[in-house]
Amino acid sequence: MSAFTNPLKQRLKEGEPSIGLWLSLASANVAEALAHTGFDWLCIDMEHAPNDSDDVVAQLRAIAAAHLPTEPIVRVPAREAWLVKRVLDSGARTLMFPNIESAADAAHAVRLTRYPGGDVPDGLRGVAGAVRAAAFGARRDYVQSANTQIATIVQIESARALEDVDAIAATPGVDCLFVGPADLAASLGHLGDSKHSDVQAAIARITAAAAKAGIPAGIFAMDVAAARAYRDAGFKVIALASDVIWLVRAARAALQELGS
Repeated sequence: MSAFTNPLKQRLKEGEPSIGLWLSLASANVAEALAHTGFDWLCIDMEHAPNDSDDVVAQLRAIAAAHLPTEPIVRVPAREAWLVKRVLDSGARTLMFPNIESAADAAHAVRLTRYPGGDVPDGLRGVAGAVRAAAFGARRDYVQSANTQIATIVQIESARALEDVDAIAATPGVDCLFVGPADLAASLGHLGDSKHSDVQAAIARITAAAAKAGIPAGIFAMDVAAARAYRDAGFKVIALASDVIWLVRAARAALQELGS
C-alpha cells in the first residue's frame, strides 16, 4: 500500500493545483451530484452550515458513491478533541480548521488529527477499531496507516494570525494555509470589503509564508473571475464558491433571462 492513499494530501505535498467547492446545504444528494462534476475536492462545512455528524457521514458516503477521485474535506467548527475524533472516525481524511491564530493553535490542530506515535508522538486522537474509517473493523491496518493519510488545512482569518503566519506555515503536519477573505477583511477593519488594499496585502503575505514553508496556499473565490485572479497570484487550492451560491445564482439568472 502506498504511503499516501489520500489523493488530496498527495496533491498538496507536490504543489499540484486543485479546485473544490463548499457544501453548505447539508444534502447528501447535492454532494453526490457535485461529486460527478469533476471537482478535486468538496468541503463539507460544519462551521457555517447545518451539517452535524450524521450529515457528514451521509455526504462522505455520497461522495464515495460517485467512484471518482473527489476527496471530501470536512471543516470542523472548533478545535475540540471529541468533535475531531468523531469526524475522523466517520472516514474523513482531510480536515480544515478555522481561525488558527498561532503556531500553538496549528500544532494543537495537527495533534488532534493524529494517533500518538510516529511523527506526532504526542498525538491526541483516541483509538477505536470498529469505526467507519476502518471499515468497521475490517481494515486491520487502519490504525497503523491513518496518520500518513490525514491532511490538515488551517485557515488564516485574522490580524493576529498574520503576526504569526510564518510560524504557522512552518508547523509540522500543516499541509496548507487557507485564507478566509471575509473574516480576514473584518478583522483588519474592512468588513465586507475583501478587495481593500490592506486585505490584499495581507493575502499576499499569507501566500508568501506558505511558499517559504513549501506548502500551498488556498482561498475561497466567489466566482470564476476571482478564481482565475487567485490562481494567477499563486494560489494552488481554490474553492469555487458553494452549492448554495451556484443554486441561487443560477435561479436568479434564469428568472432574469425569462423576464420575470
